[in-house]
Amino acid sequence: MIEFNFLEGEVLLFDKPLGWTSFDVVNKVRGMIKYHAKIKKIKVGHAGTLDPLATGLLVICTGKKTKTINEIQAEHKEYTGVITLGGTTPSYDLETEVDTQFPTDHITEETIYACAKTFVGQSEQKVPSYSAKWVNGQRAYKKARRGEAVDTGTKSIEILSFEVEKIEMPNVYFRISCSKGTYIRSIADDFGQNLNSGSHLSKLCRTAINKLKLADAISVEAFETLLDEKFKEQKV
Repeated sequence: MIEFNFLEGEVLLFDKPLGWTSFDVVNKVRGMIKYHAKIKKIKVGHAGTLDPLATGLLVICTGKKTKTINEIQAEHKEYTGVITLGGTTPSYDLETEVDTQFPTDHITEETIYACAKTFVGQSEQKVPSYSAKWVNGQRAYKKARRGEAVDTGTKSIEILSFEVEKIEMPNVYFRISCSKGTYIRSIADDFGQNLNSGSHLSKLCRTAINKLKLADAISVEAFETLLDEKFKEQKV
């Protein structure tokens, strides 16, 4: 049976479900730990936000290990996902509906592979208006959802690799390794523009944060079962 010391600190790997915010997972895990381990107060935090429409690796730290959150966040990330060509959305993903359609007949597999290569390296990336960035004392996405114009500016990023794994028009399946804070949604929006078309992110999964892998993560439900078995055993 796995041994836990939540106050001294644990680094826990979760597979975040679709539709959950990162804070939903943190709050659920904190509640389960407090209930099963009979701990009244404990620090619990995540090392890198995932959007509700994204799935995959979410690292959660407890107790004294919360001091390592910044260190983990600074590591490079790996994602897989799908860019859908032919239409843009205000949020660059499926949080909002497609608002403009574009032709794709001129796009070939060769131009798609060539386009992906142009993203590798350092660049300035536009920050989505539908983002958590603070703008004039408020989260940008709140202004965007009210239809207000938002100037979120740009940020420096680095794409370490951009692999096109499969093409099933209009969908481009990819794997990206990138620096901290990279907006894959922005890459998806830029991808269509660079092909003289439009596009949006239709699927995203974080598969790794440096050496921490999604393959080693567990579901929230499996973690609750683990705690139940662990602390039931201690009571016997």
